[in-house]
Amino acid sequence: MLEIRLISLLRRNKDLGRNISSNLGRWGFTSTKISNEASFSILNQQRLLSSSSNFIRRTFVNYGLRSFHHLNHKGVHRTSFRKISTVATSAAENKEGLKFLVTAGPHARKMVGIWIFASAAWVFSMVVLGGVTRLTRSGLSMTDWKFTGSLPPLTDEDWLVEFEKYKQSPEYKRVNKGMSIEDFKFIFWMEYAHRMWGRALGIMFALPFSYFLRKGYITVRLGFQLSGLFALGAGQGLIGWWMVKSGLEEPASEYVEPRVSPYRLAAHLTSAFAIYCGLFWTALSVVMPEPPAESLACVRGAAKVKRLAIPVGILVGITAISGAFVAGNDAGRAFNTFPKMGDTWIPDDIFSMKPLIRNCFENTSTVQLDHRILATATLAAIGGLWLSTRKVDMHPAVRHLIGSTMGMASLQVTLGISTLLSYVPVSLGTAHQAGALTLLTFMILLNHTVRRPSPSLLKTLPSVSKMV
Repeated sequence: MLEIRLISLLRRNKDLGRNISSNLGRWGFTSTKISNEASFSILNQQRLLSSSSNFIRRTFVNYGLRSFHHLNHKGVHRTSFRKISTVATSAAENKEGLKFLVTAGPHARKMVGIWIFASAAWVFSMVVLGGVTRLTRSGLSMTDWKFTGSLPPLTDEDWLVEFEKYKQSPEYKRVNKGMSIEDFKFIFWMEYAHRMWGRALGIMFALPFSYFLRKGYITVRLGFQLSGLFALGAGQGLIGWWMVKSGLEEPASEYVEPRVSPYRLAAHLTSAFAIYCGLFWTALSVVMPEPPAESLACVRGAAKVKRLAIPVGILVGITAISGAFVAGNDAGRAFNTFPKMGDTWIPDDIFSMKPLIRNCFENTSTVQLDHRILATATLAAIGGLWLSTRKVDMHPAVRHLIGSTMGMASLQVTLGISTLLSYVPVSLGTAHQAGALTLLTFMILLNHTVRRPSPSLLKTLPSVSKMV
């Protein structure tokens, strides 16, 4: 019955045999050759009618129907070749014009993406641990530093040696005089854990990086990006010691409490934020080479969001940096009231330092006032972004992301006010610092999601989204 239908079909279309023969090569069945006699038999209707049913089944059914099966189910990507996934990826890159940062196919992109995301999460944990170290006043417990690190004290004699070193520091003499060795061990372990956690990150980053380079997964562009981030991470240890060293120097006045330079602390924290943002953006670029887009209308809507999201993201970053100066000047423990600062809205001494620019970075009153203003402006800007884009046609993922960013901004302001009113407890202070980096994460994700698609993707999009 099947053979009669095939013969009838070939009678109506003499060119079908020629199309099948040409399509077999294009679909990847070059490993099996059809003889010239068989091809001629397919093209010649009279000879096909006189040929046996077995020949028809062998030539047409075994080749033609198998080809249609592969075409309909896998888009002609499941042929018998072992390297078809690589060929398909290369063809997609050439056809679509995409420039993938990882070259060895989807599995390699997934592996590299997970590694970079894990590195970014490790940096996030470093920021949180650094906040705990600062809030517990543990950062000045180690009075020396080695790039490769060193073993902690293992015996009572070793602990006494380290404790004697700390006793020579200004912090012990003016703040912690009379501290027991057990209390010293706590702050020492906090600082030691922070330093060793950073060195462990360097090893965790370098080993997979070397492996992926040897395997040839990483492109030149991605290699340069990751090398720059690795160099910045290595320099972060030097910046950290440069910061700690400022706190080991004698203060200018006997009435001044020893603390690290606010400029150096801000540089240390800003550098950590930059490393995290770079890793997170790079990981997104690896696993999401194209932004989500359903239609050209959604692309136009994303462009409108992008014009607002970029300046809002910059404002979030500036606010986070201003928080570093609040931490560096210990300004969170002054004016623990809200919304007023004490009994007034604006303290009288906000311009007491000369030159005036110093007040923005060293004056406790001015630093806290600046942070309050920037935090309020950030919340208002994100709220404005949310309101102004409610009626914009955009991808649902972008809409949900804007709503989540608005919720995170509200939570972050609440954490900041609670931290201030509670006189900066370690738990809330750490949560507030982690919240700043989380809000920045949302803004990075939003800006990455609303970037413009490639020209090849734009050509395939409909004008409007299909209604389901």
